[in-house]
Amino acid sequence: MQAKFLADVLRNSNNAQIVERWDTLNLRDGWLVAGCLFQTVWNLLSGHPSESRIKDYDFFYFDPSDLSEAGESAVQRHVEVVLEDLGITVEVANQARVHCWYEKHFGHPYAPLSNAKEGINRFLIPATCVGINPHEVYTPNGLHLLYEGTLTMNPLTPHASLFAKKAASYQQRWPWLSIPHVPVQTEAFRAES
Repeated sequence: MQAKFLADVLRNSNNAQIVERWDTLNLRDGWLVAGCLFQTVWNLLSGHPSESRIKDYDFFYFDPSDLSEAGESAVQRHVEVVLEDLGITVEVANQARVHCWYEKHFGHPYAPLSNAKEGINRFLIPATCVGINPHEVYTPNGLHLLYEGTLTMNPLTPHASLFAKKAASYQQRWPWLSIPHVPVQTEAFRAES
């Protein structure tokens, strides 16, 4: 199933170009993650062009030696320069510093991570916990939920309002996705980018 997933995500020409240029990106413990992967699959399953409805291309890396916002911004600029001819929006996040800003931004504490894969593990929806680089495909929850379009809350990040908002956004763009159980809203709604 991982081979099929990789073949599917590389049908998105932007993902293929990113993987081809990976060494130039020079990301420590680097991963291409999130929407540009699972949304490519959902586009293909929906009969849409692989690149449609993808807002940005997310990169995780892990550098505990520089937890500064300036350091992360420098890596962001480097990735933008390497990929600028693709005409895509990229978002780069140092997973070693997520705990420094997450609670202020999303209203929930976030324990420090020890590698980038742990950040992938904590996406709000298990079906979307996916990452690739030229050496590995990482799918800690398997791929059945992704290909079935089943959206459930991740027990590692049990934030009901954030989950509900994210799942509804996905279902609006891909109506065939299913949300078998919407958690009770016990917290105030907060926007997630």
